[in-house]
Amino acid sequence: MDLGEDDLPEPEESFVFREPESTYGSNSSERIRFVNALRTRTKVAAVAVIDFLEMDRPSLAMREVSRQLIRSATSTAANYRAACLARSGREFYAKMSIVVEEADETVFWLEILYESRLKVDKESLIPLGREWREISKIMSKARSSYRNKKA
Repeated sequence: MDLGEDDLPEPEESFVFREPESTYGSNSSERIRFVNALRTRTKVAAVAVIDFLEMDRPSLAMREVSRQLIRSATSTAANYRAACLARSGREFYAKMSIVVEEADETVFWLEILYESRLKVDKESLIPLGREWREISKIMSKARSSYRNKKA
């Protein structure tokens, strides 16, 4: 399942509380659209991880990797949402640092699944790994762009 930008669903209306506001950057409509698309993209990617792991996985190792992978993927999405609501630049940077760490951890666990002898569909992992590597790079760039802007 390749999650292209055009395939992203709109967030459910009941879950959209307000547009992201911040004091750390401009509030142009283009920026707001990008932030909302990235919020949706991280959530969709986290759900894709959960859906992939929903198959019967009896081994102890698979249960542990599954637990860690679900935790890091959902934490990425949740902390990005929190970063979008940051009240200050410092808070934004701190939250984005967590997002970068959790996204990278998600890539790590996907690599563990792919490179291990655990019984998973290796071909199905490829698009998930691609998506999470891209999310990791985007988040890292957003954090470093903010740091460079403040320097």
